[in-house]
Amino acid sequence: MKPTTTPSSAEPVNAQDAPAPATQDAHPVPVLPSADLLRGQKAVAIDHNGSLYRLQTTRQGKLILTK
Repeated sequence: MKPTTTPSSAEPVNAQDAPAPATQDAHPVPVLPSADLLRGQKAVAIDHNGSLYRLQTTRQGKLILTK
């Protein structure tokens, strides 16, 4: 079987041809503000399927989830 090749001068992908972002899905994902999860604390514990995770905020305002 002969392998196929892609031409090197392929046309750029048009944004209109790209799939819609996940946020426009038929079943949108609920959005929870981090303030609702942290409730004024720097870190909270999350029990998920019997495993304990820690969600914490950094000094730079980013979130870290660790097991």
